[in-house]
Amino acid sequence: MPLAEETEMTEAEIDGFLSRHETGVLALSGAQAPYAIPISYGYNSSAQTFYMRLVSTPESEKRAFLESTPDARLVVYEEAGEGQTYRSVVAEGTLEHIDPDELTVEHIEQYGAAKKPLFEIWGKSKDQLDIELYALEPTVLSGRRTEIERDDS
Repeated sequence: MPLAEETEMTEAEIDGFLSRHETGVLALSGAQAPYAIPISYGYNSSAQTFYMRLVSTPESEKRAFLESTPDARLVVYEEAGEGQTYRSVVAEGTLEHIDPDELTVEHIEQYGAAKKPLFEIWGKSKDQLDIELYALEPTVLSGRRTEIERDDS
């Protein structure tokens, strides 16, 4: 039976982990059932803030959640060392919509540095999509590392 040792990640480990990755799962809550989607993000480690470009259509479920200023959780995770090490970071807070008219130089730098998805597939043409900018400054940011010792006998 495998033995697992779980430890909390330090702030420096969390910042390094988030800076190395570019995708996670964003979960939104509201009056309806929870809504979770894979997303790409940019991360500013000095401000511990995530930057996202979220695309939706006016009638989509995602748009309904985003308009409700939902509580959000972003989960970033990895498996390494042939299943020997698991790491995950969870950020909790409220998504902040960034109005294009209120973009600052810092916003532009952060969104410019944010990774874009490797591919995008939409059922509508780009002129029918809402592309909006969001920031998540977590009220809670935690990370865990689990090391597994497998008994190969």
